[in-house]
Parts: sequence; structure tokens; C-alpha cells
Amino acid sequence: MQRTDMGGLAMFIAVAEERSFTKAAARLGVSQSALSHSIRRLEQRLDLRLLTRTTRSVGLTEAGERLMETVAPAFEEIDAKIVSLTELRTRPAGTVRISTSEHAARTLLWPAVDIITREHPDVKVELNIQSGLTDIVAERYDAGVRLGERLDQDMVAVRIGPRLRMATVGSPTYFEQHGVPAAPADLTDHACINLRMAGGSIYQWEYEKDGRELKVKADGQLVLNDVDLILKAVLSGHGIAHLVEDRVAPLVEDGSLVRILEDWCDPFDGYYLYYPSRRQPSAAFSLLLGALRYRE
Repeated sequence: MQRTDMGGLAMFIAVAEERSFTKAAARLGVSQSALSHSIRRLEQRLDLRLLTRTTRSVGLTEAGERLMETVAPAFEEIDAKIVSLTELRTRPAGTVRISTSEHAARTLLWPAVDIITREHPDVKVELNIQSGLTDIVAERYDAGVRLGERLDQDMVAVRIGPRLRMATVGSPTYFEQHGVPAAPADLTDHACINLRMAGGSIYQWEYEKDGRELKVKADGQLVLNDVDLILKAVLSGHGIAHLVEDRVAPLVEDGSLVRILEDWCDPFDGYYLYYPSRRQPSAAFSLLLGALRYRE
């Protein structure tokens, strides 16, 4: 294929991603007629139909899907390297988009973002809080945050926080009225406040002791998808909750909550920042990565 086809491929990628000639033309800064002509010329040269067009939408043929899978990653890598070259200057600049959980954003990301955005006015940071797993490549994030045990093998992973522990807690009033579970299995006889995950599933309470792992399917009147609400429910005596230790530690210390089953809550791998291994980090991203990197 001749080098002149590179422009046609770039236009094809834009149409495939936008699913619209109008939006793709606006994104590229060209006319719709020029865009249509370029796509037709590419299809003629390949002798393949790449797009299906209707009055309402644009879709990909099988050949278009295969071409998109082949060329889109290469163009993305070229774009990233060009961006990295243009950012070789004294002050880092640009936008860094990160998909993260609420807990990681609050405890690890925000302290670094707070400082960096104050010291570097040309750096913009977008934190998208999601409790489920996200395809950061498909969703065009620069990076994501996950627990170490959930990392994909084809990603660069940088540890950004310490090991974590869970804590099972309830209010003093609740335990006075209903007794204290002596083992995880006893939780089935208690009111437990469950966390609904982003994908729709309910988080199973995980325990480990002396190499023995248990998952408890807790039950109760309340299922919530917000940790702050779960804390309010626990403090009000509605039942028992299983949350990250640092969220409840101050409340345990002042006596508002009572911690149980602590010997069943072993530490586990904490948070990692991950990003595609083929992506060339921008100066702004490298700055944030350096600030987040965990140092024991």
C-alpha cells in the first residue's frame, strides 16, 4: 500500500470510531464530501467494502472490523509518540484521564492531583470513579487503578499504595442486642449490609486465616451501592458491614463501631496504576506517575 493511503486510513478510523461521517468530518476539520471521497478511494484500492451506510448510522463490515483491529492500535501509538515529542518542554501540559475506584481516588490519587494541579497549571486531570472493571483502551483512558490481584497481564503496572485489609464492623448497640459472631460462618445468622457492585453483582465477603480462604454470602435487609450510606446504616444499628479498614478505623478507635473477626482479615495486595505497555507516556502522565509511585 502506498504512503498516500495513510491519510485515507486515518479518515477511516475517525468514521469507524464516531460512527458518523458528520462527526468524523468535524473532528478532522475536513468537509464531508472530501471524507466520503477518501473512504471510497480506500475501498476501491483495497477492493473491499469497509463501511455500511444508512440515513441514520454508519457501521463496519467484517472487512472494516478486521482493518480497524489492525490499524487503530498502530495509529494510536503514532499519535502518542507525536504527543510526547510536542510535550518535550519545561512545563508538562495536557490532560490525563484515569479510571479509578472511589476509595483509591480519595486516599491515593487526590493528594497527588491536588499538589500537581496547583504547581503545574497546564496539566489537567480527569478522574472517573467507577467501581467496576473498565477497558481503558476502548474508553480512551490514559490509565486505570485496580487491586494487584485483578491486573491484566499485558499492562504496565506500578504500585501506588500499601497492602490493604478489610474490617468487619457493627455498632455496640447491634452487638448488645444480637450477639457477636465468633467466626465468619456465624454471619449467616446476622443482618448484614451488602454492597452492590457496578456490574450488578453483590460483593461477597472474603476472609482468610492460616491459609484457609472463605467467601461468605451475607444476607440482610439492606443492599447499597455507596460506602458512605453503608457506614451510616452500620452506625444506626441496622447490621454488620465489611469495609476497607481505613474507612472504619477512626470510628473503631472512638468506640462508635466495634470490630470483629479481625484475625480472619489478612492483608492483601493494594492498588496499582496500570496502562498499556505500548503507550508512550506524556510528560504530564509521567509527572503524575512519579508522584503516585509507592515508596515503602
